Amino acid sequence: MAAYEYKALDGKGKTKKGMLEADTAKQVRQQLREKGLIPIDVSQASQNEKQTEAGISLFRAKISASDLALITRQLATLVGASLTIESALLAVAEQCDKPRLKRTVMAIRSKVVEGYSLAEGMQEFPYIFDHLFRSMVAAGEKSGHLDEVLNRLADYTEKRQETKSQLTQAMVYPIMLTVFALGIVTFLLASVVPKIVGQVTKSGQELPGSTQLLLTLSDFILNYGMYLAIFIVASIVVFQRLLKRPNIRLKFDKSLLNLPLVGKVIVGVNTARFARTLSILTSSAVPILEGMRISGQVLSNAHIKKAVLEASDNVREGASLKSSLDHSKTFPPMMLHMIGSGEKSGELEQMLKRSADNQDTELDAIVKISLSLLTPLIVAVMAGMVMFIVMAIMQPIMQMNSLAGI
Repeated sequence: MAAYEYKALDGKGKTKKGMLEADTAKQVRQQLREKGLIPIDVSQASQNEKQTEAGISLFRAKISASDLALITRQLATLVGASLTIESALLAVAEQCDKPRLKRTVMAIRSKVVEGYSLAEGMQEFPYIFDHLFRSMVAAGEKSGHLDEVLNRLADYTEKRQETKSQLTQAMVYPIMLTVFALGIVTFLLASVVPKIVGQVTKSGQELPGSTQLLLTLSDFILNYGMYLAIFIVASIVVFQRLLKRPNIRLKFDKSLLNLPLVGKVIVGVNTARFARTLSILTSSAVPILEGMRISGQVLSNAHIKKAVLEASDNVREGASLKSSLDHSKTFPPMMLHMIGSGEKSGELEQMLKRSADNQDTELDAIVKISLSLLTPLIVAVMAGMVMFIVMAIMQPIMQMNSLAGI
């Protein structure tokens, strides 16, 4: 039995939309006619969702992390209350207010009703349920602790979204400040400087070096500003395409790690994500090698991802997790010590989680310090640029006044 979306007309000619379960679209049309509705369109929910994903994948549109965490936690609660997967999915779908989310849950339920596992049903929607999510669900189904695994997944999703939002919010103010300041400087160079300094040049007075430099910059903005903007946009597009090449992306990501402050933030985000992901996977009965492989896939930095994959090869050959990660010279020493302690004491899961929490705390401190330094620096640089423009404009005017006074 599959889920079908329908569009029909009632007796008053009004359009009705909804979802029904049936074996075929013909049965759905029959059910609609029995309800006094005239079917206009009937289509399978899973196919509609796949078409939606294919059409919007260019824009990376996905179900939000908050929605994903919500349905995951709801499903965990219902499964923990001894409801069957089919009943739990139906209850979650009925509580969904967003059509796409409801369509997705019902499509998964249709696969489960057909005899597939929950993880196999989620595999139909990789843009929503990534490999980590599906692997943990599969492990939970095999171990019989699906509700606990789903709760961990909900916690993980919320924590990951919280970290992402924190970094995004931290960068909003500096970026807006930079754009605003550059806009003011560009406006001064393109509009104010030519009008004021132009009056001085008509008098035939010799201009100071700073004023001549200012006029040169102003002329460049006026004559080549559009070409400069096109060049910048084209460079960004080309750069993004070059980063899709694995070898170039690897070199670029490695170079980022050497930048002051930025490198620490990248290392902190990725290593904390690795430790937290591996902790959840190992506590969900996923083998350590499979857990390392999946944990490496969720990392954003290609160099650290490569280091994790190399470390998994060393673990496969019999090396400890600590020594394997230490060989990469990427992971923080404190995290390595905690992992080594966890391996010796048999509490690797707890130590991985604790090390991830420590990394998050350190990351918060780094972000706050970086912002406290970056914001005044941007203000000082932009203030210096504006002061240079004002002084370059005022110098010839003051010279004219002094000559007039003589």
